[in-house]
Amino acid sequence: MTLTSRAPRPAASAVVLAAAAALLVPAAPAHAAPAVPTYEVKINLTAAALDASHAPSAAVKAAFGITGSAKARSYAYYDTDGLALDAQGWSVRLRHKDGSSFEETYKKRFPVTNGDIGAALDAAEAAGFDSGDTAYKAEVDWGYAKQTLSFSTEKSHSAKGYAGTTLPTSTTGRGWLVNDVPGELADWGSAGWGKGVLQQSRAHGPVTAKVYGGAWGASDDASIEVLPVVGADGTGTEYVVELSLKTDSAADAADLHADAVALADSKGWLYHGDILKTRLILDRY
Repeated sequence: MTLTSRAPRPAASAVVLAAAAALLVPAAPAHAAPAVPTYEVKINLTAAALDASHAPSAAVKAAFGITGSAKARSYAYYDTDGLALDAQGWSVRLRHKDGSSFEETYKKRFPVTNGDIGAALDAAEAAGFDSGDTAYKAEVDWGYAKQTLSFSTEKSHSAKGYAGTTLPTSTTGRGWLVNDVPGELADWGSAGWGKGVLQQSRAHGPVTAKVYGGAWGASDDASIEVLPVVGADGTGTEYVVELSLKTDSAADAADLHADAVALADSKGWLYHGDILKTRLILDRY
């Protein structure tokens, strides 16, 4: 008989230790894919687009498919005097549309450099904003020369006792916004940072705009907002006129942007630049 050698079997204790060690090795974290944004083309128009009553002129309405009557909405942004939230790319807005509940909007912005939306989405994903977080809506704001990626979430508050588009006092509004602050902002950078900053904030505003709706080209959600703001020196009134064209398609957004800029420019209505309403209101109020 020929005896064959057999490899020694590991002791039972060794098998148990190996299994336990395997359990201690963390599984690779699951990452959601980058978010898929919608698009909002935002083109500023000059005062030449307004009639004597500071409403879009009949020619402007006809050119951009604006058929709806004016709807009022008032809003204010909350930040510190030093704009600490804005410095971190956050904006917090309280808005009241006539006949509706208050809207509380918390928005985080990411810059888009040289049109590279993919890179902005990657930066947002690294910061925790991706397709797995359904509480936030991803959107690319496409202005005259600038693009910005934003992630926003909204909450509501009863408007009982508030007529029209009236806003609450700064203190009351701040209390609502602090109570409803989402975790992403509350603990931005460090535990409790965002909530603490919001507790020290005040209302910048209010401002009251009129919005005229319609549809144009590939966008079935077109509008022109006319926003009166105090002048840069604290006196008088200036009018910010913004044409908005919303779509889910990047290709349609590119076409809408090119066509809107070309048409507005040909009519002498185009403002050759980008006006960020959020920063304008933060600075002037």
